[in-house]
Amino acid sequence: MGEYIIRRTLQSVLVLFLITVFTFGLIHAAPGGPTQIFLSPGLSIEAGQIRAEQLGLDRPIPIQYFNWLGNIVTGDLGTTFKNNIPVGEILWPTVKNTIILMSVAWILSLIIAIPWGIYNSTKEYGVSDQTASFISYVGFAMPTFWFGIILQSFFSLKLDWLPLSDMYTMGKEGNMMDLIQHLVLPVSVLTLGFLAGYLKYSRASMLEVLEQDYIRTARAKGVKENKVVFRHALRNALIPVITLIGLDLSILVGGAALTEAVFNWPGMGRLFVEMANSREYSVLMAITLLSAVFVVIGNLVADILYAVVDPRVQLGKGGKA
Repeated sequence: MGEYIIRRTLQSVLVLFLITVFTFGLIHAAPGGPTQIFLSPGLSIEAGQIRAEQLGLDRPIPIQYFNWLGNIVTGDLGTTFKNNIPVGEILWPTVKNTIILMSVAWILSLIIAIPWGIYNSTKEYGVSDQTASFISYVGFAMPTFWFGIILQSFFSLKLDWLPLSDMYTMGKEGNMMDLIQHLVLPVSVLTLGFLAGYLKYSRASMLEVLEQDYIRTARAKGVKENKVVFRHALRNALIPVITLIGLDLSILVGGAALTEAVFNWPGMGRLFVEMANSREYSVLMAITLLSAVFVVIGNLVADILYAVVDPRVQLGKGGKA
């Protein structure tokens, strides 16, 4: 297990390196590149050139990349181009806000979806199964921004039960009850999206496992149905769900830009949109790198959990999983 984790970690580092190379090159290949930000009205060409030289943007792109990478390794995310503000001061508060929003929706959807999907696999085409299928279709088909606006119109504007937007009411920053009230609508939107996938995956995976020969054998031996489902089938049925959960770890940091924009939630998704419009490429690179780190960590966690959930998965010395 230790050898496997080390090997996968080294592979993950290589993947992150390639992601940074690709993203850095893509940003500089965009029309105008980072230097476009210095061509705004009212700024002379000479002043723009001086600022670009101060930031090292006049150097060859490979040198700019390795300078940026060296700073990242030491924990320096750089500064914004316009106001020379450290990227960390802008980024880390939004990361915390996004994690609060996304983790509540994520955990809530897992608590609902996995038991519900397992139950529906044992009561196929029943009322509960049909209801879950309808919710899944709605979750896949409905645009999140539209659903968010509908909830705002009904619960905030018409009934005045819940706050329309933001994370806190002005003057109540840090108030837990106020935070919970502001969480209800955006969490509802995000939970519906998560539920759509988790319900389908958990149900379909459990149905597939319940058709296996060893499950039929257990039933033929007179093993109780609850024991068949939860002791023999559940472990193997959870593997596809674990894959999806691992991949969704990146969303906890990357956030849902549209949902955060609709509800004016001060998270990283909304920050990414704002910085893209402002051409603040140093902030965009930091957000992309952080999201990539969580994608890699999610995949690594999922791979390790395979061995925990499914005893048939062997992590041999030869590196075969």
